[in-house]
Amino acid sequence: MSSATSQRSSTALAALTVAALGVVYGDIGTSPLYALKEVFHGGHVPLTQDNILGVLSLLFWTMTIVVSLKYVLLILRADNNGEGGLIAMLALATQAVADRPRLRRVLMLVGLFGTAIFFGDAVITPAMTVLGAVEGIDVYAPQYHEFIVPITLLVLTGLFAVQRFGTASVGKAFGPVMLLWFTTLAALGIPQILGNPEVLRALNPAYALQFCLNFGWIAFVALGAVVLVVTGGEALYADLGHFGKQPIRIAWYGFVMPALVINYFGQGALLLAEPAAIKNPFYLIAPSWAEIPLFVLATLAAIVASQALITAAYSVTKQAIQLGILPRMRIIHTSVRDTGQIYVPFINWMLFLFVVVAVSFFGSSSKLAAAYGVAVTIDMTITTVMTFFVIRHGWKYPLALCVAATGFFFIIDITFLASNLLKVMHGGWFPLLIGVGMFTLMLTWQQGRRQLSDKLREDAIDLGSFLEAVFINPPTRVAGTAVFLSAESGVTPNALLHNLKHNKVLHQQNLFVTVRHHEVPWVGFDNRVQVQALGNDCWQITIHFGFKNEPDVPEALKLLEQQGVQLDEMETSYFLSRDIVIPTIGSGMALWREKLFASMHRNAAAAADFLHLPTNRIVELGSKVEI
Repeated sequence: MSSATSQRSSTALAALTVAALGVVYGDIGTSPLYALKEVFHGGHVPLTQDNILGVLSLLFWTMTIVVSLKYVLLILRADNNGEGGLIAMLALATQAVADRPRLRRVLMLVGLFGTAIFFGDAVITPAMTVLGAVEGIDVYAPQYHEFIVPITLLVLTGLFAVQRFGTASVGKAFGPVMLLWFTTLAALGIPQILGNPEVLRALNPAYALQFCLNFGWIAFVALGAVVLVVTGGEALYADLGHFGKQPIRIAWYGFVMPALVINYFGQGALLLAEPAAIKNPFYLIAPSWAEIPLFVLATLAAIVASQALITAAYSVTKQAIQLGILPRMRIIHTSVRDTGQIYVPFINWMLFLFVVVAVSFFGSSSKLAAAYGVAVTIDMTITTVMTFFVIRHGWKYPLALCVAATGFFFIIDITFLASNLLKVMHGGWFPLLIGVGMFTLMLTWQQGRRQLSDKLREDAIDLGSFLEAVFINPPTRVAGTAVFLSAESGVTPNALLHNLKHNKVLHQQNLFVTVRHHEVPWVGFDNRVQVQALGNDCWQITIHFGFKNEPDVPEALKLLEQQGVQLDEMETSYFLSRDIVIPTIGSGMALWREKLFASMHRNAAAAADFLHLPTNRIVELGSKVEI
C-alpha cells in the first residue's frame, strides 16, 4: 500500500471515528448528567467513603462488562451483511433456526417485543437527556426552577420541528460537538481525581462486591440506577452499518470510555470531599467560570443524543415496514445522495407527543430514571438471548462455549432487568405501555396481512391458466406496457380482471410484478429481478429487496433490458389492486383486532408512493375482502 493510500485510509478512519462519537455515543455520553446522583437518590444508600467507592466500582465494572466486553467485543461480531441493530439480529436469529418453526415463531415474538420496546426508549431518551441537561438551572439559578420543564419542552419542540429539513447539516456538527463534550468530561474529572487520588481505589472490583454484600437488597435496588451508565449500548450495534466495527471500537476504547470513567471518578472524588454535592455532582464539579458554557454544551450534547435516537426510530420504522411488521407510512428522503437519511412524519410527531407527555408528567430526570432503565434492560436481555441462537445455530459453535459466552451476560442482564422491574409502579410502566401498544399493533398487522393473503389466495385464479383462456379469443391489444402489481406470484391480479371487464383491452406487453422483502439488509442488483416468460409478450417478474434497500420498482424494472424485455417509461402504466378490508366475526382474530387491522390497512400510505411508482401513470382498481 502506498503512503498516499495509507494516509487517505487513516484520514477516512479518523473522520469515521469522530462521526461515530456523535451518532453512536450521544446517548451513553450524556449519562454522567444523571447516573451517579440517581444511585444515591432517595437516601437509601448513605454517602460514606466506602459506599461512594463501592458505587463507583459498580459503575466502572458495569461499563467494562456490558459495553466493552458484551457489545464491543461480542455483539459487534454478529453483523447481518455488515448491518446491526435488533431487527438485523432478529433476522439472523430466525434464519439460524429456520428448520425449527416453533422456536422461530417464539424468537420472532421476542424480537418483535424488543423492537416495540425500542420505541419506548426513543421516547424516554430525549425526555431524560434534555431534562438532565436543563436541570443545571437548579444548581446555578435555583430561583428559576419552575422554568426547567418549559425550557425542556421548548428545546424538544425545536428539535422535532427541524426533523423535516433533514439531519445532513446537523449531522456534520454531531461529531465535533461530542468530541468537545468528551474532552470536557475528562477535563472536569482530572483536577478532582488529582486532588483526591484515593478515589482510584474503586477500580478494584472488590469494592463493588463488598458494597453488594453489605447492602444486599438495597444494592440490588440501586442496580436499577447503575444501569443508566450503559444506556445507549444498543446504539453501538444499531449503527454498525453506518460506521463499521473499527471506528466504533477505536472511539470507545480510545476516547469515550476513558472520558466517562474520568468524569465519574471525578464526581466521586468531589462527593468524598463534599457529600452535599450529591444534589447534582455533574454540574458542581465545574469551576464557577465554566457554569454557563457547560450548561450550553450539556444541552447541545443532550440534543445530539436525542437526535441519534430519533433518527434510529425512523430507520427501525422503515425496516419494520419492509419486513411486513408495520403498515406502510409516508417516508420522505432528506438527501439525494444518502438513502439512509429519511424523515417519517407520523413517527416524528407521535414520538414528540409522547415525549411531551413524559416531560410534563414526570417533570424531572430522577422520576424518569425508572422509566429509562426498564426499556434499556429489556432490549439488553433480548439482544443477549438472540445472540445465543445466532452463535449456536448460525455459527455452529459448541454448546458449552455458547452457554459460557452468553450465559454470563444473560445473568448480568436479567439481574439489571429484575432490579428495574421493581420500579414499574414508579415510572417503569410508561415505556412498557408504549412497548405493549406497539407490540399489539405489530402483531395485529402481521396476522391481519396473513389472513388477508390467505383470503385472497382462496379466491385466486391461476395466472397461467387464465392467460391461456384469454388468448383463445384475445381482446383488443393496445400499445404500451401494463405493469400489474400483485402480492402473490402466479395468481391473477384483481386489477387485471377489472381492467378486462371494464375496458376490454390488453396492453401489448404485460408484466405481472411481485415485490419480495427479505430478512437480509441488502439484495444486490445481480439478484434484484427474476423473470419468467408466460408467452404472448407476458412476463412474471419477481423483484427482491432487503430491509435496508430502497423499494424502487421502476428502477428495478430497468434491469429487464438485460433480459430482453424493452420498456418505454412514457408508455408504461402501473395497475394496482386496492383491497378494502371488511371485518367479520369468524375464526380469525378477535373482532376488535380485525377492526384495528382494517383501520390500519385503510390508513396505510399508498403502495404507489412506497414503491416509488410515477404518480401520473397509476391506475388503482378496488375490491372488498372479508376477513
